[in-house]
Amino acid sequence: MLTYLLRRILYAVPIALGVSLVVFSLVHLAPGDPLSAVVPADAPAEVVEKLRHDYGFDRPLPVQFFLWARHAVVGDLGRSVATGEDVATQVLAAVDNTITLAIPAAILGFTSGIILGGIAGYRQGRWLDRVATGIATIGISVPHYWLGMVLVIVFSVELNALPAMGMGEGGSTAWAWDWAHMQHLILPMVTLAFIPMGIVTRTVRATIAETLGQDFVEALRAKGLGDARILGHVAKNVAPTVLAVLGLQLGYLLGGSILIETVFGWPGSGFLLNTAILTRDIPVLQGTILVLGMFFVALNVLVDLAQTLVDPRIRRG
Repeated sequence: MLTYLLRRILYAVPIALGVSLVVFSLVHLAPGDPLSAVVPADAPAEVVEKLRHDYGFDRPLPVQFFLWARHAVVGDLGRSVATGEDVATQVLAAVDNTITLAIPAAILGFTSGIILGGIAGYRQGRWLDRVATGIATIGISVPHYWLGMVLVIVFSVELNALPAMGMGEGGSTAWAWDWAHMQHLILPMVTLAFIPMGIVTRTVRATIAETLGQDFVEALRAKGLGDARILGHVAKNVAPTVLAVLGLQLGYLLGGSILIETVFGWPGSGFLLNTAILTRDIPVLQGTILVLGMFFVALNVLVDLAQTLVDPRIRRG
């Protein structure tokens, strides 16, 4: 198992390098001058050139990429063009806020999705199946930013029951697990959990339905095994596929949602990305996307390991 884990980590290195190259290329292919958002239009040319030199924008792109990647390896993501702050500090603080939102959303979305999918898979064609499938379809189809605005209108504007913006009173970004802060978490958490809930429900239902139709299940019934023990065998066969979907959806949640975090004013990685896009802050854009990309790479390794632990037969070479 250790050898397999080390091999997967080794495979992830060129993927991480490719992610960094794609991130750098896409950001620099976007039109516009990265200094235009912070330098007045009537600024002297020598001032603009000095800023461009200080940030390294006057160098050839391959040189910029090499220097950026070399510093990124040791955790130096540069300084923000807009604020002058350390990018790594900004990104880590935003990612920490996103994790605070994403983990409860993942627990809610995954748990409800697995329960609904399991019920639908074992009760195919019955009313429980239709209800669960309908909920899953709504979860996938409804735009999550629209759902967020509806929840704000209902629970914040009409009922005045929950706050609509921020993660604390007075725009505070310091989190604590108390009711004053947790009430700010409820609406964005429910909104963020809705899409993963629908996807997980449909995946679990389809996988269970396919597994129940296989010959080994009939053989287990013929041997006289009860439903509980058959469920255990089915779950072991369903687990690898479900784990792969859960890993992808967790990556989506940890990556943050620009729209949801913007709607609720949640100061996470998605909100930081939105701000960086509007101000054309290239160091912040590169740093945030790179960190989120590394999350996906790490999650893929963890999902591969989890699948192997559940079912060693799927171990990849």
